[in-house]
Amino acid sequence: QVQFVESGGGLVHLGGSLRLSCAASGILFDISDMGWYRQVPGKQRELVTAITSRDFVFYVDSVKGRFTISRDNAKNMVYLQMNSLKPEDTAVYYCNYYTSRPNDYWGRGTQITVSS
Repeated sequence: QVQFVESGGGLVHLGGSLRLSCAASGILFDISDMGWYRQVPGKQRELVTAITSRDFVFYVDSVKGRFTISRDNAKNMVYLQMNSLKPEDTAVYYCNYYTSRPNDYWGRGTQITVSS
């Protein structure tokens, strides 16, 4: 079955860095467009960045220049390098297909907390 498992979160100080990993299984990874999303309590989950099967990338304005998404098709992995972290980046981060179609493949996510 489809499964996305996120890891790499934690507590970091303002300006710090973290690298998130997402292990995907049960999908045709190399032809899948993938995204990183985040959610804070009381708000809707939002797309942060995405990478297509052809390595085209997209970033929301708030993370441009600070976050970098990448993928390793040989390992079915998606990564998110997060630099210059800000308190407003605090959220639970998830990976999933990059698609507008709803699905139930959300994993447990990984918590990022940025302290000031």
